[in-house]
Amino acid sequence: MNKRIAPGVLTMLIAALLFTSIACKKDRKMKDIQPPDAKKQPKELTIHGDTRVDNYYWLNQRDDQQMIDYLKAENEYTEAMMKPTEDLQEALFQEMKGRIKEDDQSVPYKKNGYYYYSRYEEGKQYPIYCRKKGSLEAEEEIMLDVNQMAEGYSFYRVAGLSVSPNNRLLAYGVDTVSRRKYIIHIKNLETGEIYEDAIPMTTGRAVWANDNKTLFYTQKQEGTLRSHKIFSHKLGTSFENDREIFHEDDETYSTSVYKSKSDQYIMIASGSTMSDEYRYLDADEPEGEFAIVQPRERGLEYSVSHFGDDFYIVTNWKARNFRLMKAPVANSRKEYWQEVIPHRENVLLDGIEIFSDYLVVDERKDGLTRLRVIPWKWGEEYYIDFDEEVYAAYISNNPDFDSKKLRFTYSSMTTPNSTYDYNMKTRERELKKRDEVLGDFDPDNYEARRLWAEADDGKKIPISMVYRKGIGLNSSNPTLLYGYGSYGYTRDAGFSSNRLSLLDRGFIFAIAHVRGSQYLGREWYEDGKLLNKRNTFTDFNDCAEHLIKEGYTSPDHLYAMGGSAGGLLMGAVVNMQPELYNGMVAAVPFVDVVTTMLDESIPLTTGEFDEWGNPKEEKYYEYMLSYSPYDNVKEQEYPNMLVTTGLHDSQVQYWEPAKWVAKLRDHKTGDNLLLLHTNMEAGHGGASGRFEALREVAREYAFFFFLEGIDE
Repeated sequence: MNKRIAPGVLTMLIAALLFTSIACKKDRKMKDIQPPDAKKQPKELTIHGDTRVDNYYWLNQRDDQQMIDYLKAENEYTEAMMKPTEDLQEALFQEMKGRIKEDDQSVPYKKNGYYYYSRYEEGKQYPIYCRKKGSLEAEEEIMLDVNQMAEGYSFYRVAGLSVSPNNRLLAYGVDTVSRRKYIIHIKNLETGEIYEDAIPMTTGRAVWANDNKTLFYTQKQEGTLRSHKIFSHKLGTSFENDREIFHEDDETYSTSVYKSKSDQYIMIASGSTMSDEYRYLDADEPEGEFAIVQPRERGLEYSVSHFGDDFYIVTNWKARNFRLMKAPVANSRKEYWQEVIPHRENVLLDGIEIFSDYLVVDERKDGLTRLRVIPWKWGEEYYIDFDEEVYAAYISNNPDFDSKKLRFTYSSMTTPNSTYDYNMKTRERELKKRDEVLGDFDPDNYEARRLWAEADDGKKIPISMVYRKGIGLNSSNPTLLYGYGSYGYTRDAGFSSNRLSLLDRGFIFAIAHVRGSQYLGREWYEDGKLLNKRNTFTDFNDCAEHLIKEGYTSPDHLYAMGGSAGGLLMGAVVNMQPELYNGMVAAVPFVDVVTTMLDESIPLTTGEFDEWGNPKEEKYYEYMLSYSPYDNVKEQEYPNMLVTTGLHDSQVQYWEPAKWVAKLRDHKTGDNLLLLHTNMEAGHGGASGRFEALREVAREYAFFFFLEGIDE
């Protein structure tokens, strides 16, 4: 709740007034500038008898020229303040780009008689999607050259490539704005013709029925961008005549469509944070009616795989950490479910991969992924060994039921991303590709370890960290602490070649595996959501205090970083304990939590009531208000901060970070840097080109180096 109501504080006279005097200042409070014109009035927001006054509410006017001028002026201000780092930013960009093997190629996978892969060419920003028929020695067919397609666009992204069962047609989605509103196109791979069947306002993904004529796709709702309808499209017809198959009218759910690995069923998934529902249709009968696997129930989560005559179902039904069940396709309701793998208190069942002779289970125990191989008919089950203390391992693309080889990816904080084919019969692994890091990279120059911080309530919080050997671990080490902690998403301790630019300049990099993720199982997630959300923030600060207490760093050299919901984390921790950090980067931060969760007209809100709570209920309103970064800005000295956003962001609207920075300018004391940078041509994921994205990383790293006095 605002204790102090500032009058009009922001200015649209910035261009004339702000930059005449900033060149030799570290920061300047915008409250020193003249306020905007009188039409920009504060907004009173009243609910549950409580009134909040939002002086910057008007910044949500996307097409308001004064708002655009404000964002541009902030960009100019950031450029002026960061000008001393221009050469360093360019050096970092070239350094990170120089580690990338530009003429790179993915590991091919085989499906329906073709080997599919993507590759990059030297100097080009976008992938080229290719295939070869029958063998890897066959002539290459280029399906899509995104470099040619992207010419003339400042942003271009292709998603959802789907080849028809007869291998002749390709459906794919294109987004040229970065609002994740894709247009689906269809290309004849034999003639190169792009058909007139252009389907707008979709997720970009489509699946083919087995008749090679019918496409199923997901439509997005205007405004909220919620995936709410499934349509079927007949080749050669206008999308306006497409048949609506399913309408998800519950605004807390989103829907999607996919094809089973067996290619036998078209599957419709409909889900909310806490509940799921699946439908299926024989892919040979696209005009048929979908049947329900198991009707939705509050709190019942499940996912479905098909094999033989059965559905295999990963579910939390009477199993907090999930278990595996199976049921006949003809009798798939939960009263027919039979247990395959029971629930375990200390092991989270993340997912499965089914083969004709083997079942592979993706599990998590003590924070680490384990891949468990279970023969269907003979032999003993076993785990694939991973030797490092902290690592990331994932089941990769395995489209062939009959294969004896499991493809998985592995990396660690010192080992680049590696793709393996693992023979499940002989237990031999073949390294198919390890991402090449150009230059003088040697993994033996770096050391990774795991620490455990203690929370106020006694819980042990894992920290994964990496640093260059020989730096001398003491309180003068610059340290970057990263966090996320929402939606059950777990950031594993994987590799980043960009991160080497930090490590080689003496930084320690650490990940705080705070509550709100599933690093330590489902309970770890549930203890960091809804009315337990503050645990996420206090965990992060506890990790920061642990690093300081153990002598790895000090508040003068400790930095924090997070994006999206991790940006909310940044905003909350800096309000609570700003003295812990010398600097912070908050990328596309979700910081105006209460106002956003009260606005059901914008993306994500309705589908996330089970994550954050619905503030229309007073208990959630009061709790949310207690940590919402925007609502808790106060008169105190904040650390140096760089905040980033994208004008076209469809997940966290640009005005959240813009309003937050404006309010911080009005309230913060001291002269620490406060910078806002808006990408005027991109959205939540930033720039679309692989090299342009590096410039954003270079800016963030240069910000930290500038604060540390590192200039090269």
